[in-house]
Amino acid sequence: MLKNIQEWILLLGVFGIIAIIGNWIGYDILPVSALPGMIVLVLICLSGFILRDLIPINFPSIAYISIIGVLVSMPWMPGSEKVVEWTSQVELLALATPILAYAGIAIGRSWTDFTKLGWKTIIVATFVMVGTFIGSALIAEVILRVQGII
Repeated sequence: MLKNIQEWILLLGVFGIIAIIGNWIGYDILPVSALPGMIVLVLICLSGFILRDLIPINFPSIAYISIIGVLVSMPWMPGSEKVVEWTSQVELLALATPILAYAGIAIGRSWTDFTKLGWKTIIVATFVMVGTFIGSALIAEVILRVQGII
């Protein structure tokens, strides 16, 4: 388990550094301001990973992470004001970018598995992406017209 913890710390550290840089570039939040919040988020994630391995129930780590995150930010918890203050300095999109990049790399590394799905999967995926884009564009168009912005 110690080896897993070391790998998790390394992975979460890399994600944290990339997210802090993205936070700085995209939202003009200095890394010094975002660092306490990032440390809190990394510790919450690490705690969730450890709990998943320690507790013998088949429960995903994201559920443990969510429960811990909610608990430490509840108003009745000691220090929750600081946790909320620190984590509010880390923007969601700055966190999502390195995670989505990692997911893309993971999918890209398994092209052989992807090709086993067949050509029908590529057609369905294309229609899903195009449909999502057109649907989002239509909804935005309607709402912006109703508000008189365009």
